Amino acid sequence: MSGPRDFWLSSGHHLLDRGPAGWLTVSDEFLKAYFARPELIPPEEACSVERTLHDALLNDPRRVVEAARVAAIADPDARENWEMMLAWRDHLVRHDTLEAAYLDIVARAVKFPPLFINQLVQVILRSVLDECDDAFVLRAAELFFRPQKLTQQDGALLCADEETVAGLGGQAASPLISLLGLPAAAEIDVLNDDNAATYWERSDAFDLALQLGGDMRGLAALAQVIERWIRHLLAVEVAVVPVAELREVTLNWYLGLDVEATRIGDAVWAGELLDEATEARLVGLFELSFANAAVVEERLAGAPTYLIMAMTKERTLRLKPQNLVSGLPLRQRPAA
Repeated sequence: MSGPRDFWLSSGHHLLDRGPAGWLTVSDEFLKAYFARPELIPPEEACSVERTLHDALLNDPRRVVEAARVAAIADPDARENWEMMLAWRDHLVRHDTLEAAYLDIVARAVKFPPLFINQLVQVILRSVLDECDDAFVLRAAELFFRPQKLTQQDGALLCADEETVAGLGGQAASPLISLLGLPAAAEIDVLNDDNAATYWERSDAFDLALQLGGDMRGLAALAQVIERWIRHLLAVEVAVVPVAELREVTLNWYLGLDVEATRIGDAVWAGELLDEATEARLVGLFELSFANAAVVEERLAGAPTYLIMAMTKERTLRLKPQNLVSGLPLRQRPAA
């Protein structure tokens, strides 16, 4: 009997080991993959300081680098790239696990480039979903770390990878895309039962669209991802189910899964009526309940929490999975 099929090779998950609670420990190989990024490979005209630094870090990715050494790099853009990359490297190695590094970013609102945060979310999710054999759940999980463009087709709301739609899917968006020789994105297909089995072989192309409306299958798949994300990072058991309409619920506690959704939730909480254009931007609504009421703030015990998801006026969806860590009504916040 064969084991689970591999996917998201570009996340670098195979370069990591699991520690306690299945959390991912930072390895030298994982760090080296960052220094192998095209942006950090010195061009022919690069100064000797930059070339020497790059070689040294490929050999010892945890090497301490003095600020003066980075400041001596001649090219200002290269200098900025190295400052950013070393700050990220230092943050990762200060923590025992990638999950702890992520929780610290969320807790302290540490500012790092969105690309780095998305890569971190992807590799954590890759571990969370390691045994998953449902292509719809895996595709829904992409919403956590890949911005989406939404469109209506035959009465259904479809989301497709924004970068792929823009024709950029073949570019190396992660440390290992180029190294692994992964294929460029092909024509986008809508995920269905007939092509679901192809997900694993094309998972790094991000070229499958997901239906979010209609039969609720896509939203139900995303609900499973939310459940697993919360269980893994917060050790809290929840049940999440899609709800048809915002007007059918009472918002005792809510959180937006993106900036637009937070704005809409705040408006509803304040008693404002949503205009037709705003309502049309609502993409999904979920009801979250806790298996153990003792973990919830006492005044909200037994009351469901609602999760709102919405697209921008430009029909873009950018989820903020950190909100699921910081925004739930828990009595005690998790420690990184």
